[in-house]
Amino acid sequence: MGLRKENILMVDDDVGILELLQRHLQSLGYHTFKALSVKEALFILKDSPIDLLITDIQMPEVDGLQLVRYAEEHYPGMPKLVITGYPSVAGAQETFRSGAADYLTKPFTREELKQAVRKALASDSRKPDAPTAPTLSTGAGYAEMVGDSQPFRNLVEIISRVRDNRATLLVHGESGTGKELVARAVHYSGKFARGPFVAVNCAAIPENLQEAELFGYVKGAFTDARETRTGFFQAAERGTLFLDEIGSASQAVQAKLLRALQEKEITKVGSRKTEKVDLRVIAATNSNLREAIAKKEFREDLFYRLTVVEIEVPPLRDRKSDIPLLTTRFLQKYGVEYRDRLLKIDPEALQILQDYHWPGNIRELENVIQRAVIMSDGTVGPEHLPGHLKFQIDFPQDGFASLREMERDYVRRVLAHTGGNKTRAAEILQIDRKTLREKLK
Repeated sequence: MGLRKENILMVDDDVGILELLQRHLQSLGYHTFKALSVKEALFILKDSPIDLLITDIQMPEVDGLQLVRYAEEHYPGMPKLVITGYPSVAGAQETFRSGAADYLTKPFTREELKQAVRKALASDSRKPDAPTAPTLSTGAGYAEMVGDSQPFRNLVEIISRVRDNRATLLVHGESGTGKELVARAVHYSGKFARGPFVAVNCAAIPENLQEAELFGYVKGAFTDARETRTGFFQAAERGTLFLDEIGSASQAVQAKLLRALQEKEITKVGSRKTEKVDLRVIAATNSNLREAIAKKEFREDLFYRLTVVEIEVPPLRDRKSDIPLLTTRFLQKYGVEYRDRLLKIDPEALQILQDYHWPGNIRELENVIQRAVIMSDGTVGPEHLPGHLKFQIDFPQDGFASLREMERDYVRRVLAHTGGNKTRAAEILQIDRKTLREKLK
């Protein structure tokens, strides 16, 4: 029986380019699919097993890099090849950041196309013989980790340093910053990616069930223990166990967790037999564990065992330059889910997002974009955003502002919202232009 031909999806709004690609690729023994738009490509991706995506960058409505980013999220590991008629260093960097394996410059020869396609297909991390340690930009599990700011780059650098060893990690950061995404990136980018990733929210498990859920139990250990069950520790064997909200672990669980980390063994509830375990533990918290130690709510010895390496996930307000990239990612995600197409955002609406302080971090931004996609018909504008984003008052971290300062700040925000139109700003504030000028002093 012969080998299955690889399926290659070609996306370009130029019919001539598509026909040229089809002739070359079919002569090389590949099976081809053609799409004249990103929307058409999305339907093909849903219905057909695609081994390689080839797309042009410059297309009407939605550019090819947005399609590449979408494919990176929804079809992780599938290689992508970008075609461009305007090569540049910056363009190449953006292409690789989006998840493409390579790019090809127009005009290209049949031999150049052949080599580029072979190279891209060889990078398919979904194949059994593919490299087991994909990079952050191409491996499964990283699609939601988006950014280019210095805090984001620092975070990625730390992940790259710890991903290939079994050192216990403690990830801390505010709620909504993406602590589980960081844990997944550590797992899936390292050499242990073939093992399971098991995520457990300690706060979601009743205290009296935590021990049984984590370490398992034997038949008859308690009233409802009708059979022996494996716990999360053994479920994560040769992989990663992610313990979110570790500060919610009971004292009994903390003691058994400490032993599991020290001795690499666990004991099921109701059993005296110890069983060896081989896994990496990543814990996460949004609370101050040092304060919990001072209050005798968290074991100090466990804290130091967990913090072999600490990773601090920055809040969104410290990486505001990443907001456009994150917004684009969420527009792709929910545009396809709710509208079967990719949406755009109005520059004024994007500026509002960048000006907001985001106390709920990335999770709050995602919720805002999800709502906006549902409410909009094509382009997300200011009218599709919650009102509190448009007219917010930020309190300084070193104390409260005076009423005069708060009023002046609010007036300036309204003026910025109107694009500097003082007449319109005065109408919104229900004051005359003279009063507006006085309040700006």
